[in-house]
Amino acid sequence: MPETDELAKLETAMAKAVADEDYEAAAMLRDRIALISGGSYLKRQEPGKMGLGTDQPSYKPPKGWVPPPKPSPMTKGHSKGGRRVKG
Repeated sequence: MPETDELAKLETAMAKAVADEDYEAAAMLRDRIALISGGSYLKRQEPGKMGLGTDQPSYKPPKGWVPPPKPSPMTKGHSKGGRRVKG
């Protein structure tokens, strides 16, 4: 398995870089290991997925999420937290 051999070589090189306190090289090796092993360590931001003036991606609900049920019609016409008057 050539891929496994390459991963083992990269992991030993990363361990050596950490032991030598060369953290930049270790980070590059870590990223290469993640890309080869199929991990999604690095994710590229998709254009148009962020709002204006923000660096946070837009929210996407998790799989299987269902919105809560609508409020009861008995509470229709009342202000939220307002005082209810019999009438």
